[in-house]
Amino acid sequence: MTTQARDEIKIGGLGASRKRVEDNRFIRGKGNYVDDIVLPGMLHMEILRSPLAHARIVSIDTSKAWAIPGVRLVLTGEMMATRNLAWMPTLSYDTQAVLATDKVRFQGQEVACVIADDPYIAKDACEAIVVEYEALPVIVNPTQALADGAPLIRDDKENQHDNVVFDWEVGDRDGTERAFAQADLVSKLELHYPRSHPSPMECCGSIADFDRSTSKLTVYMTTQAPHIIRAAVALVAELPEHMIRIVSPDLGGGFGNKVPVYPGYVMSILASILLERPVKWIEDKTGNLISTGFARDIYLKGELALRKDGKILGVRMHTDSDHGAFFSDAQPSKFKIGLMHSAFSCYDIPSAHLTARGVYTNKAPGGVAYRCSFRVTEAMYFQERMVQAAADDLGMDQAEFRRRNFVRDDDFPHRTPFGFLTDSGQYGKCLQVGLEAIGYEDFLKQKEEAKSRGRLLGIGISTMTEPLGAGNSREYDILGIKMFDSAELRVHMTGKAILRTGAKTQGQGHETTWAQIVAHELGIPADDIVVEEGDTDTAPFGMGTYASRSTPVAGAAVAMVSRKVRAKARKLAAHLLEVSEEDIEWELGRFYVRSSPETGVSIQDCAYAAYSNMPDGMEPGLENVAYYDPPNLTWPFACYIATVEVDPQTGVWDVLRFVAVDDCGVRINPMVVEGQIMGGLTEAYAMASMQFITFDAQGNCIGSNYMDYLLPTAWETPGWELHEVVTPCPHHPIGAKGIGECATVGGPAAFVNAVLDAIKDTGVRNIDMPLLPDRVYEAITQRHDVSGAPPVKMDDHD
Repeated sequence: MTTQARDEIKIGGLGASRKRVEDNRFIRGKGNYVDDIVLPGMLHMEILRSPLAHARIVSIDTSKAWAIPGVRLVLTGEMMATRNLAWMPTLSYDTQAVLATDKVRFQGQEVACVIADDPYIAKDACEAIVVEYEALPVIVNPTQALADGAPLIRDDKENQHDNVVFDWEVGDRDGTERAFAQADLVSKLELHYPRSHPSPMECCGSIADFDRSTSKLTVYMTTQAPHIIRAAVALVAELPEHMIRIVSPDLGGGFGNKVPVYPGYVMSILASILLERPVKWIEDKTGNLISTGFARDIYLKGELALRKDGKILGVRMHTDSDHGAFFSDAQPSKFKIGLMHSAFSCYDIPSAHLTARGVYTNKAPGGVAYRCSFRVTEAMYFQERMVQAAADDLGMDQAEFRRRNFVRDDDFPHRTPFGFLTDSGQYGKCLQVGLEAIGYEDFLKQKEEAKSRGRLLGIGISTMTEPLGAGNSREYDILGIKMFDSAELRVHMTGKAILRTGAKTQGQGHETTWAQIVAHELGIPADDIVVEEGDTDTAPFGMGTYASRSTPVAGAAVAMVSRKVRAKARKLAAHLLEVSEEDIEWELGRFYVRSSPETGVSIQDCAYAAYSNMPDGMEPGLENVAYYDPPNLTWPFACYIATVEVDPQTGVWDVLRFVAVDDCGVRINPMVVEGQIMGGLTEAYAMASMQFITFDAQGNCIGSNYMDYLLPTAWETPGWELHEVVTPCPHHPIGAKGIGECATVGGPAAFVNAVLDAIKDTGVRNIDMPLLPDRVYEAITQRHDVSGAPPVKMDDHD
């Protein structure tokens, strides 16, 4: 028996730019989304939402809705309360109203729902419901929430006497105070990271199907975390987990928006149980924008203690986060402000201290990790805005200031000032690659020449490292469930394989890249491997996909289960080759005898033997399961550099060039990595330039449609120039670090820093995102900082 080692690129292993296999169905319109699913006897649900942000519910009259032909059920908070379902737990150990009972606490809150024969009847019936409200004072920012005499938003909660959700701190307070006492200069900055919305193409939705004959509940649902949803449904619906099946089919984007449990899911489940028929709920665009999980909406006061030679001695930060009416953040339980304290991890800083406070307001609950690892987007934005302000205060070149404070290559593993342990990186190299690619020195000369002709050019840098893969079970859990992940691999006798994981793709390309990891570990061609996810009845338990957990955790589980299968295949190879296992060597796709390299068997030979020629005492079959608990977070690094021109007459700014240098460790599929970076940078550009959800003094959501909340098209989106540095992660099985969120996390600060660099002579230190032309024009002409914090004035009478 002789075989040859496989060519890894040819079989679609690590490093192959393999086309995404899932695109075969997507580009043909053959994706299978929740709304594509039609079950026999299915009914349709629509939700009535509150037009007011804060109001007492005086009465709800549903009689006209009940009278409409085709209406099967009308649910109100009072009816939900009789079944103990008016409120539900959140992922942050708070409670959230399913349907309002006492009062509404944000515009768009769910007040009632109708289940009917078709969605049009249900929508008409919702409009027939008459709700009498008694308006209450409205709070739309932390200052109002914390003011003396502020109305109590969560008067439903025992022992809640103010609008504070939490107070939290981390770091070395005393050491930081000493650092500031030794400083030659203290640089300060205040800014607001506005609310932003993931706005996936597919809105949220569910189809609940309760079978009374079997007592089994099946829910087809737009969720990034099916197993966590199953646990939450078991708690809310009081059904045993083994009688609940959650199926998450193809998802039209998630970005964190599809992690939480939404009231619509709970209502459709109850309706199906009551009516004993499938009930479908599909959210509309306005409902998604106005009521589902927002991100950001956080305020920062930051200070850097500086030595005159440019060394950062200490960092002091305070954040106020606006959580809306309910604390429903999807994040590890231990960290009240997410991983905000990952700030300054790429800089060698002796001391840091962070205080954080969360508040309730009359806004939809926020705090989702919109394409970021639990508040890391805010942390890196604040970090890089503070770094540029400090460089300006010192009169030092912004690139040199970063270079002087970076963690050096030989300082790893490095303990950050907030206690994280970073393990590898080449921060200086990434910066240098970016500076050379953009032509940094030449651009600085062009900038000065342009200034003499009245043109405003600017260059902005953002360097960031993001903690990915939450996380190790010592520190990370959600609802007490540790944040490991899983993979199950079964190799059939023909050498073909099926892989199931506890993750859930929503655009990351798992069906493509997971197969490439198996190909790398076993030598089975990637085209011979099918990947399945999203069905709790078949997939091993996992925590889902968000916060860039795919490659760092689920991808590691795929590698580990492949190695378990390879270990058994080695025993089979020894049996087939009639030598001891110690005499067996491995190369891609092939086992061979150490003393006779030409004598070997393929992985396919071993697979066939697992079902037909096992050694005595060995169980048949070639399959296994792995649960991966990461020893540490992974820490990708990136350097993003933008050059812009600002029109002083209008405030309009254009991106001239954008260079991205990403170090995500070993790249599984370079083409998929580049696609992730380009998509992330597009979202970063949107946040920096145009995406704006805000609120007026009455709590009306401004930006609840795509005429107001702008998404960039190919026309507006700049071109991206991509470069790479590769520093393998020392503890990940294949050396990968993750890439899905880095560009969205690090990108915004590059744009903002570039615009502020262009108008530096005005003395303006900050313009809150998005940098709309009128804000930039105001900054240029009035020479003051421009805040974007709500409430926004809608007219002269507001």
